[in-house]
Amino acid sequence: MTPSDVLKLIKEKQAKFADLRFTDTRGKEQHVSIPARLVDEDLFRDGKMFDGSSIAGWKGINESDMILMPDPNTAVIDPFFEEPTVDLRCDVIEPTTMQGYERDPRSLAKRAEAYLKSTGIADYALFGPENEFFIFDSVRFGNEMRGSFYSIDSVQGAWNSGTEYQDGNKGHRPGIKGGYFPVPPVDAYQDIRSAMCLACEELGMKVEVHHHEVATAGQSEIGIGAGTLVQKADQVQLLKYAVQNVAHGYGKTATFMPKPLVGTTAAACTCTSRCRRRARRCSPATSTADCRIWRSTTSAASSSTPGR
Repeated sequence: MTPSDVLKLIKEKQAKFADLRFTDTRGKEQHVSIPARLVDEDLFRDGKMFDGSSIAGWKGINESDMILMPDPNTAVIDPFFEEPTVDLRCDVIEPTTMQGYERDPRSLAKRAEAYLKSTGIADYALFGPENEFFIFDSVRFGNEMRGSFYSIDSVQGAWNSGTEYQDGNKGHRPGIKGGYFPVPPVDAYQDIRSAMCLACEELGMKVEVHHHEVATAGQSEIGIGAGTLVQKADQVQLLKYAVQNVAHGYGKTATFMPKPLVGTTAAACTCTSRCRRRARRCSPATSTADCRIWRSTTSAASSSTPGR
């Protein structure tokens, strides 16, 4: 998608605002909105100035000026805002050098992709993160001078098998490590996950699968197709955005925290990766095997997803 395509999208959808989004070093997504009438081709060349001093770990007040440079390829209509809004993911740029800021995750990912290609090991890499999350009904916490606490509750939690509810306790919920993966009514969140998947599709992602995960209390997974590092990093942020907003709409709260519950399965982010080299141009003296060179490595590791 080009800048002119974004302008056409804004006109076609009658968008009132553009939402410029970026990710801080901790993995938390941030945003600022501007009127759609301010979006022109110059915005994609010059960017939008903002104050980086209030972003944790970034700039001091004396050097706070930074630039958000929107990527036209990421333009999508937001499915959650009341007013029609086009979302644009941005690189964070140093105004003195017009290069990507060293602590901007998206710029760092672009440098990583360029470095991989420069080594000759591969031309590009594909990543397939499998993000797991929990859907809770209540999350309370406090950290005061008199003490600290946190408390999580879910009607689908195994600990609620003896709880008395006004309309009765139906007893259909996964036991501890028993959530992989029974049909409803034990899996009570089929419809919520389906709504999350539809939101992901609206945001441009291709959903491959969704299901209940191993843990009790609504642990879930939505699988999205593989892509390049920057593309998948953008999509992980979009996935989290869709999941948490749909859950909120259902009166629930979703978290990608790796270990919110003791004594049951963690919410992992298993990621498969593959490095590839593009096929070389054949000559009469080149064998078919040599002509189609590619290298592939696959790895999987469980880790937490940055941000809650």
